[in-house]
Amino acid sequence: MTVPVRSLEFADPREAADLAAFLGRLLRYDRAAAVRMQAGGNALAVFGRLPSFDVLAIRTARLAGTHEFDVTVSAGEFLESLHAEGPAAGSGALPAPVTGPPWTGVLPPRGGWHERPGLPGPVPLRTAVTAAVAEFRARDEALPEARRTRAERDLIGRDIWSRTVGGTGLPLRAVHAAQSLGFLRAAPDFPVALLASGPWLRLRTPFGSIAVRGPGGGLGTLAVTVGAG
Repeated sequence: MTVPVRSLEFADPREAADLAAFLGRLLRYDRAAAVRMQAGGNALAVFGRLPSFDVLAIRTARLAGTHEFDVTVSAGEFLESLHAEGPAAGSGALPAPVTGPPWTGVLPPRGGWHERPGLPGPVPLRTAVTAAVAEFRARDEALPEARRTRAERDLIGRDIWSRTVGGTGLPLRAVHAAQSLGFLRAAPDFPVALLASGPWLRLRTPFGSIAVRGPGGGLGTLAVTVGAG
């Protein structure tokens, strides 16, 4: 489907700046990243995948006008179109569509979400990520030279980041992804929540969400859906 390039105006220029920051962080992990963008009314949802974490990241924004579209585009091209400051602050353009990778056909459901108890606060969550990073470095440094390979490091990473947070079932890599993308802040009163819908889990903060699907919280066996998270 061909979607013409169209201009976008955001309800608040700060939301365009926040979205640009999100795209910039996403591109650090994948310079060829694509994002799936869904708009309905004045609400925009942008979905991206962090390949190293095997999670979906979701950032929302409010548009000044009414739009209806569902398209996959280059994250880099969309970032280049966004004006975070200056006379055109708060505007951007919807780039031409691209052929998306398989994950773009796999999104969390629109509804059916309910809050799951047991999620620690933001400070313990960040502390857990810091401890996990330190453990990874220590175990990596302890590897004999002959075993210092990508495969060995991947095994260590899977062991550490597949651990769940308390009894929630949320893999630690989802928390790491949230912190890496700037979604998770260290303030004790920073609101975080864990939501569930069917096999999906979603770590939600005011700055964005991280979604994973079981078993194991990965994305490899997802069924195709077309809903927004």
